[in-house]
Amino acid sequence: MNNLIIVFVGGGLGSLARYGIGRAFAQWPSVFPFGTLTANILACLILGTFGGWATFKSADLVATSRLFVVVGFCGGFSTFSSFSNETIQLFLNDRWVEASLNIIISVIACFAATLLGMWLGKTFLAI
Repeated sequence: MNNLIIVFVGGGLGSLARYGIGRAFAQWPSVFPFGTLTANILACLILGTFGGWATFKSADLVATSRLFVVVGFCGGFSTFSSFSNETIQLFLNDRWVEASLNIIISVIACFAATLLGMWLGKTFLAI
């Protein structure tokens, strides 16, 4: 039961963070899905940082923290389904350049953010 509560709280906080980012970017006059892109990049950075940090911690601490950070928070915060839907909507509205850029930027930036996060976690959180 404790694990369910940990995931629930982490997911709730991640969803609230995602909602806040969505609202912040909703005021931008653009068809490009900057809110979703930003949330996904930040989720990758957080997940990578957690991964880097976890390499130096005990298995019990990592297991509980993973439920909160990776499964809960990042699960509620990242938005692959939104990314997919927004990209398809761009294609359907003949916004081929924006849709293609969204795919390319999302993949490259999310991989880069995950790698950066892993490096940050290993370098600065190895306490």
